[in-house]
Amino acid sequence: MTRRHRRAIPALVVLAALASAPATAGVIRGSIRVPASTAPTPTTNAYPGRANALPGRTVPARGVVTDAVVYLARIPAAAETALVRAPRPRPQLAQQREAFVPRVVVVTRGDAVDFPNRDPIYHNVFSLSPTRRFDLGKYRQGRSKTVQFDRAGLVKVYCDIHAEMEAFVLVVPNHAFAQAGADGSFELPDLPPGGYELRAWHPDLSEIVRTVQIPAHGDARVELSFGLGATAARD
Repeated sequence: MTRRHRRAIPALVVLAALASAPATAGVIRGSIRVPASTAPTPTTNAYPGRANALPGRTVPARGVVTDAVVYLARIPAAAETALVRAPRPRPQLAQQREAFVPRVVVVTRGDAVDFPNRDPIYHNVFSLSPTRRFDLGKYRQGRSKTVQFDRAGLVKVYCDIHAEMEAFVLVVPNHAFAQAGADGSFELPDLPPGGYELRAWHPDLSEIVRTVQIPAHGDARVELSFGLGATAARD
C-alpha cells in the first residue's frame, strides 16, 4: 500500500462517520390554551370542629393551564438514554394548608415522589389507582414518605383523613415531557428529527393527541387548545 493510499483511509473513515451521523436535534415547543378556569369554591369542611381541620385551607382551582402536561408516547432509545443522564431533583407532592401542592406531578416510569407533610395536623396519603396502589398511613408535620412509580399511567392521590384533598401523579413512558408555564408555553428537550406522537393531558379536560414532525434542521412549533369535555383524569 502506497503512502498516498494510507493517507486516504483516515479521510474515508471521517467521511463515513459524518454521513452516518444523525441530523441536528430539534425541539418541539408551543403553547396551550384552556377554557376559563373554575375559581376555587369553598366547601363545608368535612370535619368541622375537629383538631385535624384547618380553617384557612386551600381550595385549588380547576382547569388552570399549569396543570397541563405535554409528553411524547415514544422516543428513540438513544434519545431516552441521553435524557436520563440529565440530573433532576426528586419531585414532591406536599400536604400544605389541607391541600396537595402542586395539584399535578409528572414523573417518568421508575421515578419516585416525596410526600412531605407541612401542616400542623396529621394526613394519610393513599391511592387506589391500578397504576400504583399505596397507603402511607398517618404521619405528622415535618415527616415525609416516598413512593416509587414503576408503571406508566395515571395515579389519583387522596387523603384518608380529609376527603376534599385530591391530586394527580401522571407517570409518563419517557423523559420527553413538560408542564405548561403560567402563560401556557411549553418546550420539550432536544430530539432527533422524525415523527412523534404528542399527547397533552389535563386532569379536568379531554386529552389531545397530535402527530408532530421535527424537521432535519430546525424546531417544530405546536399550538394546542383544550376544549370542555369528558375528564381525562381516569384510573
